[in-house]
Amino acid sequence: MAVLRALSRRPHSTADAIAEEVRAEIEVISRQAVYNALGTLAEKGLIRRIQPFGSPALYEDRVGDNHHHAICRTCGKTVDVNCAVGAAPCLTAAAAAGFQIDEAEVVYWGTCPECLAKRSEAGGQRRTKRNNNQAKPRNQINQPAVPAYDKPRIRSRNRKEAPRE
Repeated sequence: MAVLRALSRRPHSTADAIAEEVRAEIEVISRQAVYNALGTLAEKGLIRRIQPFGSPALYEDRVGDNHHHAICRTCGKTVDVNCAVGAAPCLTAAAAAGFQIDEAEVVYWGTCPECLAKRSEAGGQRRTKRNNNQAKPRNQINQPAVPAYDKPRIRSRNRKEAPRE
């Protein structure tokens, strides 16, 4: 119950942040116990686990509806965004490859109002780690564009290396 209470106080939190919140309430609990509780609660549908691209898993207690998330590229703040279209899955796949689609996970990336205010106070456009190198979005569900800094570096096989001593 302490994990559920912590999650209701701090939605969109990592398991470690939830563990800190639980420890503040009941003082002693292992990180593994929190992970186990979160896993069981998610499996039973009492909480939702989301994992934005390139980020640790986040947990929330808002379940049973069709909502999405907006995430700030600068500070990581995550907020709920109601479905833009209405009924699930809220997007229609161009080619579902025989799947019966019942859910679409949508994550909107941008800059939160607080970071926008800080940027304007600092006197202009400050570059963030993702927005300058981000590849163009793809038109496929669950196929996020890979930012340039996350792309694997590929070495040319034709490149001659100096012999090792």
